[in-house]
Amino acid sequence: MALSRQKFLRLSALGLTAPAFLPEVKAASRIKAVDFVKITKVKPYVFKKATFVKIETDAGVSGWGEADHDHPEIVAKVIDEFCEDEVEGQNPFHSEHIWMQLFFKGEDLGSTGLLPGTIAGIDNALWDLKGKLLNMPVRNLLGSTQYEKVRVYGSYGRSGGKNGQKNAAEMAATGAAFVEQGYTTIKARMQIRQLNVDPDPDPTFEIVREVRKAVGDDVELFVDFNNGYTPAKAIDMGLRLYEHFNIAALEEPVSYLDYPGLRQVVEALPIPVMAGEHEFNKWQMRDLLTIGKVDVINADVIKCAGISECKKISDMAHAFDRPIMVHNARPTLATAASLQLIGAIPNAARVQEYGGRREELGLNDLFEDYFTFKDGYLYIPDKPGLGLTVNEEAMEKLKRNQ
Repeated sequence: MALSRQKFLRLSALGLTAPAFLPEVKAASRIKAVDFVKITKVKPYVFKKATFVKIETDAGVSGWGEADHDHPEIVAKVIDEFCEDEVEGQNPFHSEHIWMQLFFKGEDLGSTGLLPGTIAGIDNALWDLKGKLLNMPVRNLLGSTQYEKVRVYGSYGRSGGKNGQKNAAEMAATGAAFVEQGYTTIKARMQIRQLNVDPDPDPTFEIVREVRKAVGDDVELFVDFNNGYTPAKAIDMGLRLYEHFNIAALEEPVSYLDYPGLRQVVEALPIPVMAGEHEFNKWQMRDLLTIGKVDVINADVIKCAGISECKKISDMAHAFDRPIMVHNARPTLATAASLQLIGAIPNAARVQEYGGRREELGLNDLFEDYFTFKDGYLYIPDKPGLGLTVNEEAMEKLKRNQ
């Protein structure tokens, strides 16, 4: 019986219609068929500490992405009540059109925070889907730099201590544990925030002192103030930490709303200043570069509207001779998307953020494989799409039982 057109196109998209001895025909049929692939369903998966997005197609191939993990129920509601109608029926290869439709039709939801964090899940899933349809890793679609691995730094914060926040000894022990795993760079996050700006008493100096003692002088040490100081206080503390403990970089020293203040700190310190995790689109990143004069851009692929937007930001930063050091605290599809981006840009920083597997999140069983970590390096997956295989049965089970 002859194949129906729909069945033929679905099989073609999977590369199954041409004989194996005709690779040129097989490749051509795959490329031609993707012109006819349509998105049939957009499904959010909401958990307490994560938001994942599945995009299904009439070709029988699905893509998975990760959205912002803050307020996942609200993110899912935006997907169901707004994004779904804009995405279903579209060709996944028209991802730039989809991005523009979502961003500007949804602008009343806010161009920072909720909307770009939601778009990120859809955009990242579209890249995963496109890679699977073409049987290649996303970095190849973006323009691979051919890097096989990237050095990562152990990133950890004060939350989770015996009294709610880790004291200096606990922070030192956590830093030492990362070094024992093979990390040669670590970042201690103070998690001060704007609600406690210029804290008094201030534990930062003591914490960094104990961390330096625990890890030794050869380990590169970054410190994140998490928006915790006014410019003058940030400059004072930054200089003290540099002079006493040889810190190598400082992140978000002042409020992310204060670009002029950030510029004061950048110009006063002899070490690189990093920022960008609270910038959610290319326009904010432009101001971060031109007004804040930041040294290193921390783009986040699950907050800053996905791989598509972060690639544009990377290109813009390249024109300013600024490196991209992704903000990445999620060891799941966020790490997969981050690695694919890093593997496709010429201005990736020499070391990238990674917090380890983070078993406390309870998400690792949702994936059938994981990233290769060795001697302080993460290897960039070379499988089709983002390179991290979702265990769909486990995903559905956790969704039902939570």
